[in-house]
Amino acid sequence: MANHRSLKRREERRRNRSKKSSMSHPNRYRLVIYRSLKHFEAQIIDDLKNHTLISASSKDKDLQTALKKKKNKTDISVIVAEALAKRAKKAKIGPLVLDRNGYPYHGRVKAFADTVRENGLEL
Repeated sequence: MANHRSLKRREERRRNRSKKSSMSHPNRYRLVIYRSLKHFEAQIIDDLKNHTLISASSKDKDLQTALKKKKNKTDISVIVAEALAKRAKKAKIGPLVLDRNGYPYHGRVKAFADTVRENGLEL
């Protein structure tokens, strides 16, 4: 049990360490990423109002046809990034701060961030 508790504490410390710098921007919204073994989710949050502005997920019904054609999870995160960037540009949301939620910046997270930047959002 002690091993498990220490692993949980380490994960919480890592997650909170990445949130310290992302939550302190009063003029930027926060782009939060969550990834599980199967799915990838992202949302843009206004921390001052504690309100979610836009979200996109691999569970969304309008993305299911595009997701069925993809082979790996990195491609799924790219599709979610494109959908989120399109929705954010439509809502005229400005510069964002990336909150990677404690996940390392490589693989699916890096592919997501690069795709969001390529589609016109400033991170």
